[in-house]
Amino acid sequence: MSDDTLRELAATLEARKQADPDSSYVARLYAKGLDAILKKVGEEAAETLLAAKNGDPEHLVRETADLWFHTLVLLAHQGLGPDAVLDELRRRCGVSGLTEKAARVAG
Repeated sequence: MSDDTLRELAATLEARKQADPDSSYVARLYAKGLDAILKKVGEEAAETLLAAKNGDPEHLVRETADLWFHTLVLLAHQGLGPDAVLDELRRRCGVSGLTEKAARVAG
């Protein structure tokens, strides 16, 4: 997924904040609040893990897409977007995972 695709999806998710919950799945999630969104992210994460464990690449891709989508809903609900995550990933590029993890624990 390119940065543009993520930004387009993020813009749609922002627009859904103003939508009627009866007209939009995402608007309905927003209306239900943070706990409902968190529950959905957790469900999608579990389904992604099971798809990986079962070794079905197509199912894994579909479940990962669901997980990413619902994570973007969560970010939008919290006033964040994909750029915040992309910036953090860019910051980590070229940094040893062990070094980066140690810096988080120490900080």
